[in-house]
Amino acid sequence: MFERILIASGPTLEAIDPVRFLSNRSSGLTGFHLAGVARERGLGPITFVTGPTAFRPQGVELVPVESAQEMGAAMRARFAEAAVTIMAAAVSDYRSLKYYPEKLKKSGERIVLELVKNPDILLDLGRRKGPGQLLVGFAAETEDIFANAQRKLEAKRLDLLVLNEVTADNPAFGDVENQVYLVRPDGVRRLERMGKAGVAAAVWDEIASLAGRSG
Repeated sequence: MFERILIASGPTLEAIDPVRFLSNRSSGLTGFHLAGVARERGLGPITFVTGPTAFRPQGVELVPVESAQEMGAAMRARFAEAAVTIMAAAVSDYRSLKYYPEKLKKSGERIVLELVKNPDILLDLGRRKGPGQLLVGFAAETEDIFANAQRKLEAKRLDLLVLNEVTADNPAFGDVENQVYLVRPDGVRRLERMGKAGVAAAVWDEIASLAGRSG
C-alpha cells in the first residue's frame, strides 16, 4: 500500500473569452480507470486532480481544475506527499496571451490569436522528485515515437512513460480502447489494444514491479 497516490486526469481548458477556449480531445477515461483500479486494489488514498470531464471517480479526494496553470499549482501543492504520481492529464501546451473579458465579435475573414507557452507540469514535478517517489507520465506521439519517448523519460526523470502512438487506427483520445507502450529506463513493452480499464491495470502492474511490491 502506498502512502498517497496522486493522479492528474482529463484535459485542461484555456479560456480566450467568456465563451471560447483552447483544449484537446482528452476524455479523462484513462485517468478515471487508473483511480478505479488503485481503489479496487486498496493501493492507498488517492488524490485526483482533474480538468473538465464527465469521468470523476468515487472514493477519492477530488480536486477539480480548469487551466494548465491551475492544474500545475494543484499538483505542486500535493506532490511532496505522494509516493506515486501519475500525470495522465492532457495539458494544453499553449494558452491565449490575452483574456478577452467580452465575447470576441466576428470582424473580417481572419483573426490573429497570440499564444504563450504553458508551464511544463511534468518537467517541474520531475525536478522536485525525491528519493522513493515514483513518477509516471503519458505521451502522445505521431512520429519518431520511441526517440521522443526516450527523451521525455530522461528529461523529466520519469520511472515509467505510457506511450500512445496516435494513428487513424489508434486515435488514443476519445475512444474506449487504446494500444500503448510501457517505456522504462530499462526497456519497452508493447501492450495489445484493449479497453482503457485494462490499460490502467497493466500500468499499475508495472508500477508494482517498479516499487518491488506485489499488487
